[in-house]
Amino acid sequence: MNRSKTPTALDQTGQQSQATPPAEPPAAGGEAHLPLMEKVRNFHTARQIRSLGLYPYFRTIASAQDTEVIIEGRKVLMLGSNSYLGLTNHPEIKEAARRAIDKYGTGCAGSRFLNGTLDLHLELEQELANLVGKEAVLLYSTGFQVNLGVISALVGKGEYVLGDKSNHASIVEGCRLARGEFIRFVHRDMAALRRRLEGLDPEAGKMIVVDGVFSMEGDIIQLPELCEIARDHRAVLMVDDAHAIGVLGRHGAGTADHFGLTDQVHLIMGTFSKSLASLGGFIAADRDTIDYLKHHSKALIFSASMSPANAAAALAAVRLMRREPERIERLWQNTRRMKEGLLSLGFDLGQSETPILPVYVRDLMRTFQFTRRLQEEGVFVNPVVSPGVAPGQELIRVSLMATHTDAQIDFALEKLAKVGRELGVI
Repeated sequence: MNRSKTPTALDQTGQQSQATPPAEPPAAGGEAHLPLMEKVRNFHTARQIRSLGLYPYFRTIASAQDTEVIIEGRKVLMLGSNSYLGLTNHPEIKEAARRAIDKYGTGCAGSRFLNGTLDLHLELEQELANLVGKEAVLLYSTGFQVNLGVISALVGKGEYVLGDKSNHASIVEGCRLARGEFIRFVHRDMAALRRRLEGLDPEAGKMIVVDGVFSMEGDIIQLPELCEIARDHRAVLMVDDAHAIGVLGRHGAGTADHFGLTDQVHLIMGTFSKSLASLGGFIAADRDTIDYLKHHSKALIFSASMSPANAAAALAAVRLMRREPERIERLWQNTRRMKEGLLSLGFDLGQSETPILPVYVRDLMRTFQFTRRLQEEGVFVNPVVSPGVAPGQELIRVSLMATHTDAQIDFALEKLAKVGRELGVI
């Protein structure tokens, strides 16, 4: 799941299911009762949903992540991918990864801090700094590690970190890991954020962390107002652009560039696992901040560095994205076609403004049924339930790629209409 609230999704499912919980398995090896493992012994709900034929997770894909994938031996249309620019199977990027393996091998065998810094890493960092308009960039092995490592390193005891309640789980966990106080405010409620800040010591250190594009709702943070609030309260502003790089801004530079506010956002975070066809993440800021993080961020110092193939693939993807701006244009054309089609059918898409289109179902079991029926009809989508969204806000997450064709979008609309009517969603 992509949010961090109380992990109750399958527990709720089990409460609504009529399936009888399976008998508790015996302890492995006849071991004595272990209180810590009681939660494990009592977890039956995944088996219950499997027994109903509705389990929607860990579906095995036997092909490249493209507009169509192979699942259970048949081809289905992929509408659940974060590959917004459709680059994960691009021959130029695959060749870059192959060349990197030939030159550097398959791994770095150490952390960036010690023996794991390659000239390739530095080249990618410079390319990203140029893209997002910051002085320097620091790579991490995953996007999750970026948020863990940056927030916890910068927010200390007696300081505050404030976050939107719909922030990604990695932001939430980074805030929890920090030694300062973590304060949450209602999703996109700038008045609530102001009130929170007004109650804090004006001399204390403060950081505001938000998603640029919210990964489930598909809406965009109100960055102009947020920058004003941060400035008024002398707060550092960090924007997670995992779902904005390659989607918003000139050449896909992200949320700050989209609003023309790059100089007012202190830290810009991004990942490579979405538009940039790889794995890993980065933080962009001024040189002093990056140097501080190099020497204080435990998620960087104590993790193996990004593999050569992943770094080379991300570098090739950034360059290709900048060279072919028509990919972003096509992504938005596809988004408009799908969004207009879904709205005309009567689906509720909430406040989405991006290629992430939440189709609200607002019923737990019906969301799982919708997911399964769509797959049977040849369309792969992702169900989003608690903790991904609040209970009662369950949805089907539809996401577009630049490489989807008009025919594929029309096929998806036909199947969404069929299943939506069948299940009473529309």
